[in-house]
Amino acid sequence: MAKPRIVLLHATPVAMAPVHAAFAQDWPEAETVNLLDDGLTIDRAREADTLSEKLIARFVAFGRYAHLIGADGVLVTCSAFGPAIERMAQDLPIPVVKPNEAMFAAALEKGRRIGMLATFSPSVPTMEAEFAAYAADRYPDATLTTVLVDDAIDRLRKGDHETHNRLVAGRAPELADMDAVMLAHFSTSAAAEAVQAKLPLPVLTAPRSAVEQMKRLIGQGSGPTC
Repeated sequence: MAKPRIVLLHATPVAMAPVHAAFAQDWPEAETVNLLDDGLTIDRAREADTLSEKLIARFVAFGRYAHLIGADGVLVTCSAFGPAIERMAQDLPIPVVKPNEAMFAAALEKGRRIGMLATFSPSVPTMEAEFAAYAADRYPDATLTTVLVDDAIDRLRKGDHETHNRLVAGRAPELADMDAVMLAHFSTSAAAEAVQAKLPLPVLTAPRSAVEQMKRLIGQGSGPTC
């Protein structure tokens, strides 16, 4: 049987290592192909909270190319493009996985008061809207409290993982009264161990949840997992 080809759409290089690690751990049989356009993150940061139609069209074209090269599924690793991912999912005849939906589900299984540590401000309104939409029908009493960690992602882009992790973990105690805390971005998952050391509650990351979701959609998974 041919290996399923999963195309990973990246808008920043710092998201790549975490999802590669998740595939290596949870689905090594998959064939992963990387498509990177780091200009997407640069241009997203220049826009307001709402994505422009131009940027959405550009993102969907990125997904069409993934389909053209034989993707069995597309996994998006950047959390700042929710509406564009939805448009892509409507456009393509293959599974398209958002970076955070599976993590939302796992977090809400832990309780209704959810915290989120984010490092890329343009992604926050999109993620909060996605969380609200996901929770509305299932857990209408759920709440999300977001802490934005200034400067952390800039440190990570410069290769300073230690400072990134320290900055993220340093803000974690602000969410100590939550039922679970999510690390908003694939790149933020590098700080998972440091954050968990600061909190006596579940700390969830997006990459492993997303890989398991894609595995189930392709038909090779065994069921829901956290």
